[in-house]
Amino acid sequence: MAIETSPPPTAATTGTSPTGTNPAVIGLACRGCGRPEAAGLSYVCPACFGPLEVVYDLRAVGATVSPAILATRPAGVWRYRELLPVAVPERSLAVGGTPLVSATRLGAALGVDRLLVKDDTRNPTLSFKDRAVAIATATALELGLDALACASTGNLAGATAAAAAAAGLPAYVFVPADLEQAKIDHALAYGATVVPIDGTYDDVNRLCLEVADELGWGTVNVNLRPYYAEGSKTLAYEIAEALGWRLPDVVVAPIASGAMLTRVARAFEELVELGWVDPRPVRFVGGQSAGCAPVATAWSGGVDVVSPVRTPDTIVRSLAIGNPADGLHALELARGTHGSIEAVDDAATADAIRRAARLEGIYTETAGGVTIAAVESARRRGVIRPGDEVVTLLTGNGLKTPDAVRFGVADENRVATPGRPGLAPVLPARFSAFEGWLSA
Repeated sequence: MAIETSPPPTAATTGTSPTGTNPAVIGLACRGCGRPEAAGLSYVCPACFGPLEVVYDLRAVGATVSPAILATRPAGVWRYRELLPVAVPERSLAVGGTPLVSATRLGAALGVDRLLVKDDTRNPTLSFKDRAVAIATATALELGLDALACASTGNLAGATAAAAAAAGLPAYVFVPADLEQAKIDHALAYGATVVPIDGTYDDVNRLCLEVADELGWGTVNVNLRPYYAEGSKTLAYEIAEALGWRLPDVVVAPIASGAMLTRVARAFEELVELGWVDPRPVRFVGGQSAGCAPVATAWSGGVDVVSPVRTPDTIVRSLAIGNPADGLHALELARGTHGSIEAVDDAATADAIRRAARLEGIYTETAGGVTIAAVESARRRGVIRPGDEVVTLLTGNGLKTPDAVRFGVADENRVATPGRPGLAPVLPARFSAFEGWLSA
């Protein structure tokens, strides 16, 4: 499926009027039935219970901004403010503007001729979630909400806590009780209240639905979700701009809820509609852990139903969402673009983390390991072809999942010996001692 130009929506075609601080925002619309809704603290269509999305008047955007104007602005998510649902807040973290790295050595190891890595491990809290939370937080401030909250598998916890601290809001972070301690400590460091829940992420998410309804807090991935999801589009804008305002052949990304992959695709469509990039086919490849792979299972089985995984069993906790909100849309995107959804086991995930660190100097967490392994799997299938320009999204830093890099490696193989890297024994502070060990 090619990214093709279609007539942009306007206030006249949606039946709503512009609201919010971005005059190009028309309102919200249901992704399922198309019903328009006013912009505000709404996230579910009252007619069909489908998800709501922000609708823009792209003609208005094109009349006020261009790639030449964007080039004069600082790097970061607010560089693309006309394509986001809120105005630039007075206070926020410096989010986005991460590099697109040519990963030639890793690409060669994976059998990919042209591999580019979007390195979002460099965001303020070391994950791409900072992008989504920046937009959700700005919306919460605009709506006058008095607290931020989230349901998190890890990365969102730190991002929400940090953004709330920068905005001067209290943060309440709900997580599965078995979440990696490093991610819990990360959120605590920013002054958040962390609430461990005895259950899976889907249990946590159901609780947060109640919290949002009963307390009216700005729950970034619940009642602020239409705005929160828009933050992921900035990945696509930065990729296209870094490529000289053109699109790649393939995009490979991890799938948790599925929102990131679908929002990147929508952002490419917006750029085509604006005339900033030429239309071209882009294949979308998603990666899931084999221990929690509802979308990958539907794709490989050729079915149109994403059946929930009740009990995830994987080291990749950041992707352990058994009932992904945008799973069906991610499945349709992969099929419609001749892409794929790859299931990756934990051993391959850990090996991919080690390879990216060793070959490119990029230390990614488990979701990144899944994504790199998905590149290799898609190449074996022929979804990725010889000569393709492939952009893979590394969405979190390996410092958040320190145990994963050692998964599947025997203790004796982590010890350095002459000619093999690892942890050397404790040596006296004498060159002769080091020289003797080096030559042993």
